[in-house]
Amino acid sequence: MKNTLFSLWKVKNLEIKNRIVMAPMDQYSAIEGMVNQWHYTHYLTRAIGQVGLIIVEASAVSRDGRISDQDLGIWSDAHIEGLKSIVDACHLYGAKMAIQISHAGRKCECKAQEIIAPSKIAFSDSSRMPRQMTLKDIQDVIEDFKQAAIRALKAGFDAIEIHAAHGYLISEFLSPLSNRRTDEYGRDRTRFLKEILEALKSVLPQDFPILLRISAQDYHKDGNKAMDFVDLLEPLKGLFDVLDVSTGGVVEAVIKVYPGYQIECARILKEALGVFCIGGGLITDVKMAQRLVKSGAVDAVFLARALLKNPYWAIQAGLELGEDMILPKQYERIRQL
Repeated sequence: MKNTLFSLWKVKNLEIKNRIVMAPMDQYSAIEGMVNQWHYTHYLTRAIGQVGLIIVEASAVSRDGRISDQDLGIWSDAHIEGLKSIVDACHLYGAKMAIQISHAGRKCECKAQEIIAPSKIAFSDSSRMPRQMTLKDIQDVIEDFKQAAIRALKAGFDAIEIHAAHGYLISEFLSPLSNRRTDEYGRDRTRFLKEILEALKSVLPQDFPILLRISAQDYHKDGNKAMDFVDLLEPLKGLFDVLDVSTGGVVEAVIKVYPGYQIECARILKEALGVFCIGGGLITDVKMAQRLVKSGAVDAVFLARALLKNPYWAIQAGLELGEDMILPKQYERIRQL
């Protein structure tokens, strides 16, 4: 039986009520990484709107690992309470909650912060020059990811997503364009990611899902492409449960975008690796999302700007497709429209 956009999706012991995923989108609204009313309202609205899996925006594993001074953080226990308030509220409406944990690497734009990277290569001509990470730096960041995972558990999240995309620190290690190291972290560009995943596995319950977001295409002749990631990720398959497939961000590039422009990369990885894959890219059309899941090209569809424009996209999709979906009782009257 073919899956549909509203089929139950089971990842390990986690049951997600549909295949609609809210992609992590930075809100640039935090002070010292702390959740505020904006974040609470932003995520709760999409839970009421019946999104199946909500991935909270990139939350920095260290203060100097933020993309900007306004990023959310998970580098201290002080962040747990605010994050837990969001998780608890969204759970009331049936959404499952993941958090994307991240380190910005050379793309950190925080004021007065030293930036680090696998190699001493700036992101662009106008970007700051990073310091090449020492082996101690590498072990320190791995420990930061491990502690962030422990805090995510305490906050009640259902899953964790490792941010290894868009040219941030882990992505920088994975790409030959930004990793020119000659040591073991250069000869094996997946080693840093592997050790982070192993650190998480050491503190998470066995049935706790780990998502991995990657940029499957560098849009550069010497960079990674989807088939390169087949080789890179094959040895790591037992360390993660779902691939969240994006593209770009490692270097400056002109990218031709269109609805579903990242789906082909997800399809390639899903078929070659035999793992769950989430795909998307400017998807707004309900029938297109349904078709992508029914065809088996992806297991779930992520939406970003479409959910900023319409927090109730999932409700609209269910009604349009004639699904017998459970709505908040306060919204039941919309069935009569």
